[in-house]
Amino acid sequence: MHDKQDESVQRLIEEFLTARATRKPSPHTLEAYRRDLRAVAALAAEESTPPLPLDALPVAALTARVMRAAFARFAAPRAAASVHRAWSTWNSFFSFLVADGVVAGNPMPAVGRPRAPLPQPKPLRGADTPEQLLASVARQEGRQRDPWPERDLAVLALALCAGLRLSELLALRVGSLTGRAGERRVDVAGKGGRPRVVPIEPELDGVLVGYLDSRVRRFGSRTVRPDAALLVDRQGEPLRRGGLQYLVESCYRRAGITDRVPRGARLHALRHTFATRLAEDGASAAEIMRLLGHASLASSQTYIEVTAGQQRDAVRSNRTNRALAGLVAAERDGRS
Repeated sequence: MHDKQDESVQRLIEEFLTARATRKPSPHTLEAYRRDLRAVAALAAEESTPPLPLDALPVAALTARVMRAAFARFAAPRAAASVHRAWSTWNSFFSFLVADGVVAGNPMPAVGRPRAPLPQPKPLRGADTPEQLLASVARQEGRQRDPWPERDLAVLALALCAGLRLSELLALRVGSLTGRAGERRVDVAGKGGRPRVVPIEPELDGVLVGYLDSRVRRFGSRTVRPDAALLVDRQGEPLRRGGLQYLVESCYRRAGITDRVPRGARLHALRHTFATRLAEDGASAAEIMRLLGHASLASSQTYIEVTAGQQRDAVRSNRTNRALAGLVAAERDGRS
């Protein structure tokens, strides 16, 4: 191991990212890993004795003292969630180095980290907004250059009725739809390599069948083979991240609901709407966890907690409660 202490941190970061790529994270996730690793490494290089440029920083310089100082500076201008994410990335990096025999131990347990708050759900606002969105998209509008309502409806319905993430939608194949009529399901390649199965109700099944039929009319039956991408663009090519985001945003605009989409949610607002409605209709946190592919029950619990808060707000708005408050106050005044 001693002959590895002079290895460059920059080179080891790239080795780590190459190893992580086998897990098939999104390019966005890989770039976030690289950004967090390089930002803290640059600060660690400045904290080493003597200070070094990043490209000259050896792994031996990453002591617990140096990492604590680097993270303290890294944390100062950033939100707790960002610091927590960077800490987790560095913890994974050092675990990789230990497993590879590059370093003897992981110093990250000696580096403090904030508790990351669980992200709050951001469903579409408005009780009938999902229905309004689907109805609008299902209509073929003459203003569109090449309208394909069947495809647009299939995308929104999968997100609203199956709760799929953007990356999961893009990974779907035609053969991901399995099972007999009435028992249909979709096999999902979930986050972190965790597969799951989501049941499909007959209504969603009908939407998907209609979409695939329209695709055969457009491009021929060879384009719907089991190994073909389920979601394609207007040229018949697999949808990509930017294209899918643009499609969803254009559907919001056509439906006139852009003001009801939480900022920064985009397609994820549809997944959050799916989960929130599950909670409102009585699904347990465990059921939500399985359907959404969460790694932690706590993530699923947030939907139930938000729903409970909404229920309490509704009860609080009941005018009878205000009348009771007046009676209680009058009784209290009579006793005094």
